Amino acid sequence: MSELNQRDQAGSLETVIENEIGWITFAHPSHNSLPSSLLGQLASAILELGTNTQTKALVVQSGGDRTFCAGANLREMAGLQSEQEAQSFFNGFGAVINAIRTCGKLVIGRVQGKAVGGGVGLASAMDYCLATKWSLVRLSELSIGIGPFVIGPAVRRKMGLAAFSELSINCSEWQTAAWAKQKGLYQEVFDTQAHLDDYLARFLEKIRDYSPEALSELKRLFWEETDHWDALLRERAGKSARLLIAPETQAKLAHILVENS
Repeated sequence: MSELNQRDQAGSLETVIENEIGWITFAHPSHNSLPSSLLGQLASAILELGTNTQTKALVVQSGGDRTFCAGANLREMAGLQSEQEAQSFFNGFGAVINAIRTCGKLVIGRVQGKAVGGGVGLASAMDYCLATKWSLVRLSELSIGIGPFVIGPAVRRKMGLAAFSELSINCSEWQTAAWAKQKGLYQEVFDTQAHLDDYLARFLEKIRDYSPEALSELKRLFWEETDHWDALLRERAGKSARLLIAPETQAKLAHILVENS
């Protein structure tokens, strides 16, 4: 077993390789939101474990019980002063999605709770995603004056244009885990984390028996016609950056932070 721990005020990231499976666990005290530092660590961990000859697949999960990922860290977003800083921040989400896309191994999502914004994008990028019934989803970006531009290609690829449109426009409403399963985001939904973990353990046993070469070729098949995503997601990050630094967006963010303080 190998282990890497990276902890700071911006959250934590832990990686473990166990029985040919690479486990990545991220956490943040603000509902597992993702600041830029944690985004960078997550992308690097996915690429590192994905190219490790000891792994056949990766599992990405978060700490805690009822929130998988609250998406972008609003406090960091509110402190961005320039379009360049904002572009760099949103590029972090693109880097995580592209790391999953290019790492060479199947990436399995363990979603134990709610996913918001970038959290939905992260779940959408998984090659296979398991969830609990508490794993509601919502794309909240439009409510603060931006849009789910960077994560959009991943969400649309996994769930289709109709579901992406519904989530993007009806941004104040939560959709159930059952709805997300029906739309293809989740492959299975369980009543409890214990049931999820029991199924995941049996699922990973099957993965370990499969040919590494066949798994790698299957991964390439899943991501056909996405070679342009490096440039596409950077361009989408620019859209988000320009909208984020607008005075009206910053005012909405400040109001949200006051409400939540």
